[in-house]
Amino acid sequence: MLSVLGGLERPQSGQVLVGGRDLASCSGRELAEFRRDTVGFVFQHFGLLETATALENVELALSLSRHPRRARRRRAAELLARVGLDHRLSHRPIELSGGERQRVGMARALANDPAVVLADEPTGNLDGGSAATVIGLLEELRWSHGCTLVIATHDRTLAARADRLLALADGRISELVRGSPHHEMG
Repeated sequence: MLSVLGGLERPQSGQVLVGGRDLASCSGRELAEFRRDTVGFVFQHFGLLETATALENVELALSLSRHPRRARRRRAAELLARVGLDHRLSHRPIELSGGERQRVGMARALANDPAVVLADEPTGNLDGGSAATVIGLLEELRWSHGCTLVIATHDRTLAARADRLLALADGRISELVRGSPHHEMG
């Protein structure tokens, strides 16, 4: 579902409307521009380049938008500071904890001021303390950045904090009503 919402895969049928734009009818180039300009991705397995520093990983997302190098560096450093990693700019992913890697991924996802942030199991590879930090940061970034946040998760703590819960089963999406017997997550 996140791949379809993010314009990475096309739906088999129907429409996918994001911001009034039907992704099913977009060309490959239009989808690439949509991903660059509208969507930020936070991956369960971080999706960082192992040979690049934290700063370079965030800066890479900005280079796709043709920002000048100095502006890219400044923006990347600001975003890393925002997620509490201003002291880890020159560290490579192997030198970072799982929680720190996820925060680099979050900073990268926000690099181009996306209207939508898609997060795939953002706490799935984290210990309890790191997961709590990431959940708090996701909420804070959502409110301060003003973006729509769509999270795929099995983490009950994270799901309990959502404004709206949807379930995807057998290719069908259904809304879960809090307090109902179907609200149980598996």
